[in-house]
Amino acid sequence: MSENPPDAGDYPGLAGDERPIPEGHEFVLLLTHDVDRPYKTYQAPYYALRDGENRRHHLASLLPWREPYWQFDTVMAVEESLGVRSAFYFLQEQRIWERPAREWLSPRAWQLFGGRYSLSDPEIRAVVETLDDGGWEVGLHGSYESPRDRDRLRTELAAVEDALGDEAVGGRQHYLNLAVPETWRHYRALGLRYDTSLGSSEEVGFAHGYGLKRPFDDEFVVFPLTIMENALPDPGDSFETAWTVCDDLLEEAARNDAVMSVLWHPRVFSVDDFPGYGRLYRRLVQSALDRGAWVGSPAEFYEAVDLGQPGDAAEPRESDQRSGPLCRRLRPPRRQSTDRGSERWRTRSGAGCR
Repeated sequence: MSENPPDAGDYPGLAGDERPIPEGHEFVLLLTHDVDRPYKTYQAPYYALRDGENRRHHLASLLPWREPYWQFDTVMAVEESLGVRSAFYFLQEQRIWERPAREWLSPRAWQLFGGRYSLSDPEIRAVVETLDDGGWEVGLHGSYESPRDRDRLRTELAAVEDALGDEAVGGRQHYLNLAVPETWRHYRALGLRYDTSLGSSEEVGFAHGYGLKRPFDDEFVVFPLTIMENALPDPGDSFETAWTVCDDLLEEAARNDAVMSVLWHPRVFSVDDFPGYGRLYRRLVQSALDRGAWVGSPAEFYEAVDLGQPGDAAEPRESDQRSGPLCRRLRPPRRQSTDRGSERWRTRSGAGCR
């Protein structure tokens, strides 16, 4: 379910195609993860009814000591072994019982609000701290009803930053539910530097071009989404078919000096529930590195190529109250040996780079 407005790409501020590629690299691959459902709750009996061959596995997921969707350690281990870091976007969504009673039996309401978590949960706060300490980015996953609601976004951002103990740099809207350009105005006013919601959950590719966008011609940027994992052929059914799609997109990115971004939800690293997705992610990242890509999180990339360009604000920004330069808001990642980090870069558009 992709909730970008049909005419999102027609907004005049998206006409640019800025491609700042760090020197020594062929293209950019940005790694992101939306933390929607770290716990398998109502999905267990639902899948048990639909998937008779694996009914025992799904029902066993209800045991209190089993959390198959809790895959943070798996993702971190994969990325640590490859010497890369990514962004995790955390969601402060309403829970189903906080919705009107008339919605409690609605399948759509369960899809949107069932199985959620709170950023005040001790285990969630602990994993946020672990991610931050390890050099991963932690950002905002704006709730489904927030794209036009600055007050709601402000509250959700405050919850993320309270758990993080620092300021977030960017994020993505839940279900890609985006209002153009209102959501970006809200992000910008709240002090966020980027958004990654422009894209599709049903199709992969460079529908919005090969570069990043500056919808307001200032320091706020949009990184279009190239791949959401559930838009790919199921690698559990045909791994090589899914890989061919990814391989072709990596080749296209390399030919066009692209800024490419991908989204893998943490739960799909559960081998028993989503076979093939974790293996596909590792191969995607390794192949990008082998092709000479710069690979990392959006915030790390924003800083590496100095995307923060001063511009005339269209309105007073709440970000004026925040801590200041981005370089003081990002914790250096703990990387394995890499030649990344060059202070020079090249760009295909000439815009936004000094």
